[in-house]
Amino acid sequence: MSLEHLQTYRVILASQSPRRQELIKGLNIPFEVKTIDVEENYPDTLAGAEIPCFLSQKKAAAYALSGNDLLITADTIVWLDGKVLGKPAGKEHAREMLRMLSGRTHEVITGVSITTTKRQKTFSVTSKVRFAQLSEEEIDFYIENYRPYDKAGAYGVQEWIGYIGVEYIEGSFYNIMGLPVQRLYAELKDF
Repeated sequence: MSLEHLQTYRVILASQSPRRQELIKGLNIPFEVKTIDVEENYPDTLAGAEIPCFLSQKKAAAYALSGNDLLITADTIVWLDGKVLGKPAGKEHAREMLRMLSGRTHEVITGVSITTTKRQKTFSVTSKVRFAQLSEEEIDFYIENYRPYDKAGAYGVQEWIGYIGVEYIEGSFYNIMGLPVQRLYAELKDF
């Protein structure tokens, strides 16, 4: 459906994230998953959307593509007060992040690169998320039961904390999960 032209490519999703894999499956395009470890560091001169775009391009550069490969790489950050809230280093760090997000609005920004041997298209999508005031008990319950150590900002919007904590979202819900599939679909249609 609308992406028939991709049949000439071997579509590769370069992500260990089960959420990204689940989301791209919803586009009904055959793809395979390949992962490679890339250090997720970036120049401190970058801000906001520049960061996940830089990281998605850095991830793409780590792959050796052949003739008909079409590689999709992505990186998602939580942006609050001009700073990145990345993946928490442990329980106390996760607690600290959730306290920072509690009762406030933050941005979730995903940078995506679509790369072949001939060209690369990089874009970003930003969603705003408003959290209710979270109690210490709610934060502790979430951390203990969901262990959000692999998630930017120490939370998954599709989990319990999203059900009880998210007051409203402005923008793409799927972007907050880690892959703005509507925009990805539109970009793949035109690629």
